[in-house]
This record gives sequence, C-alpha cells and structure tokens, in this order.
Amino acid sequence: MDTVAIVPAMLPGMSRDPVPSGSTALLTDHYELTMLQAALADGTGDRASVFELFGRRLPSGRRYGVVAGVQRALDAIEAFRFTDEQVDFLRSEQIVDDRTADWLASYRFGGDVRGYPEGEIYFEHSPLLVVEGTFAEAVVLETVLLSIYNHDAAIASAASRMTWAAGERPCIEMGSRRTHEEAAVAAARAAYVAGFASTSNLEARRRYGVPTGGTSAHSFTLLHDTERDAFVSQVESLGAGTTLLVDTYDIAEAVRTGVEVAGPGLGAVRIDSGDLADLAHRVRAQLDDLGAKDTRIIVTSDLDEWAIAGLASAPVDGYGVGTRLVTGSGKPTCGLVYKLVARADDAGTMVPVAKKSADKASVGGRKTAHRRLDASGSATAEVVTLDGSPSDGRDLVVPLVSAGEVVGRESLDASRERHARARAELPIIARQLQPGDPVIPTEHPS
Repeated sequence: MDTVAIVPAMLPGMSRDPVPSGSTALLTDHYELTMLQAALADGTGDRASVFELFGRRLPSGRRYGVVAGVQRALDAIEAFRFTDEQVDFLRSEQIVDDRTADWLASYRFGGDVRGYPEGEIYFEHSPLLVVEGTFAEAVVLETVLLSIYNHDAAIASAASRMTWAAGERPCIEMGSRRTHEEAAVAAARAAYVAGFASTSNLEARRRYGVPTGGTSAHSFTLLHDTERDAFVSQVESLGAGTTLLVDTYDIAEAVRTGVEVAGPGLGAVRIDSGDLADLAHRVRAQLDDLGAKDTRIIVTSDLDEWAIAGLASAPVDGYGVGTRLVTGSGKPTCGLVYKLVARADDAGTMVPVAKKSADKASVGGRKTAHRRLDASGSATAEVVTLDGSPSDGRDLVVPLVSAGEVVGRESLDASRERHARARAELPIIARQLQPGDPVIPTEHPS
C-alpha cells in the first residue's frame, strides 16, 4: 500500500463536511489520543499501517464463533468525526495539545477496510477486520471497533448455539431488561443475524427492522380483579390470536379460562416458571382436550442453549430467551484484539511487525483468509495466508471500506442468510454443546 498523507488540519477559510449526528469519536480510550499526539509529533503518524482485528483463541470451550456487528462498525467509522464541542472539550481538559486538536477537528477516515462479512463463522486467528491507512487515522478506531465486535459477536455466537439447539422452533429475544439500554438494541440485532425469529425491543425494529412481538406480563393479570377479567381485556384488545400468560396463579385453571375466553382459536399460552418440560406436556394434553389443538405453547424463564436442548422432546412451540442471551450465555466477550501487523519503513516499503509476548503473540503481515471444504461441502480448515500467497477454499474476506467510502453495506436479511449457510458447512460436531476445541483447525503463517 502506498503511503497515505496525514489528514491535514483545516486552515482558516477552508470548509469541511458536516460532522454526522451521533458522533462516535469519543467512544474511545484516552490512550488512543496519547499515541496519536506522540505519533503526530515525531512524524510517524503518517506511516502507512495495517491493523488487524482478530482473536487469538475462541472463548474457552466454544467450538466456533459468529461474526456480528459489521454493519454497526461501518456506521461507527462513518460517524467517527469530532464535533466542535468535542474538540473544545479535548483542548479545555488538556487531553491533547493544540496540534492534535486541530488534526482531530478535520478527521475523516480515508483508508481501506476489508473483513469477514456479517453472519460468517470465524475461528482462532481469523482476520475479522483488516484496517489500512496511516497509523494516525487507523489507531483511533481501535476502541470503538473492538467494543462493537466483542459485544455483538458474543451475542451472535450464543444465539447461534441456541437456534441450533431449538431446531425448527423459533427463538424470541427478550433480554432488554437485563442489560444496558443500547446494548439491548445491539443484542437484538445480533441475535436476529444468528437465527432468532424476533425481539421484544422496539428500538431494534425501528433502527434495524428486526421483527417484534409482545403481549403481557404478570402485572397485567394482577391489575385485574380476576384472571378471567385480564384475559377478556387482552383478547378483546388484541384478538384471539394473542398469547396468554398462564402461570400467575394456577396453570390448569388459567388454560381452561383462556380457551373459554378466546375459544379454540387461542393463539398461544406462555409458561414462565416451574418444570417447563412437565408443564408443557400437561398443558398440551389439556389444550388438545379442550379442542385448542392449534394453540401454541411458548416457554420462557432463564433459558439457555442447554435448557432449550433439554426441552427438545417436550411439546414446546417456541422459546423466549433473555438474560442468558444478552450476557453471551457465560461468554460476554470474545477476547478480540486490534493489533498493528504491518507498517511502512523509512523507504516506504511495507514490512510486517508482530508482538512477541509469550502468551499474546501476533502474526505479522497483511492477511486474507479462506475456508477449505471437502468434496461434500463440509469445512475442514480455516486457512489464513499472507496477501498474495496461493490458497484454496472459499474466500472469506471482502471489501468493506474503500478510500474512506463504505462499500460493504448489505441488508440484515443477507447477513442472516449468510449465517445459516456458513453454519451448515460446519462438521456435525459443531452442534455439540459441551465444551471442546474448535471444530476445524486454523492454518496460519507462523
């Protein structure tokens, strides 16, 4: 890559593009600007550089990971522009000197980004994102990119295990009350990429188009003088196809009352406590006896992939998942890192660089990746190579940003479909929920 000039400070009378609303520029660590200031001062800030976002290993016991957050990251790169107020803050707090503040005032990423598209499967050392530009313009993106990828990939990886365990039965994301309000929106989106059918979060629907659904909580039943009154109110408002919550008092009595109120066309009942497998069998038999043979049974209550798998033989029609999903089912982050892997030397030639720490070593050089498949289309290896090296298999790295312009936009449904295809390539052992090694090895330059 040719050396890219530093984005210059704006001179009096020059205009710059307006900063987009919702700037992501201060969603960063202080040390990014510390490095930036020193690099601008010593002249190394304009060195052409290649950063790589990857994981040295999968979270302990996980057999594969799911790439999520790509489109959110592209939005964040576009919005990584410093407002006048932000620049004034950095000056007044003496976080950066005047030269650096002037540079930040005109910042706009002008480099290239390549990476795994959203919904793809990843493994150890997969180059999920390759960011190329000057050191100065690329280093400041580290924190926001890692924040997005580490969170969204953790949620999607958990969601993928859950939807695989659920088979053809739909999973509903309902964890908004168990996490930060913005994390809830991102979690709903990531879960949808990995196969969840819908979410309870309305902002996820408005912002990303994720389907939503919702009926009532126990408080609605308790508000009314009787359970029948609550059911009558809900059915009159929402129709017989609604879902009635039946475990506020006595489940058998609630099911009977629900069918009496809504008729045999009652859409669904939800069970939120107790021995879900046993109760599902009892409720199914009762519904059938009452003529409500098409009424579905939805179960909730701290479900995870193991609980979902344990309900495989129960007459359950759908799963509502909250806390365990939005916390990554015990793996709330993916351990992804953002490392410099190549830079220009004094002559302008790109040279590989790598960290040599004993347990945190990186592999130098600009990379790409392929997935090797056998004759049946089953994945056998993740092949990471230096750019220009021959390799076989399905290409994994695609252009995302070119000369500062986003070129990798795609619909959420495209990401969702990609995940289904990529997961179907994995060996059957990938379905196992018990801890284990990655289902395929990673071959990478040492």
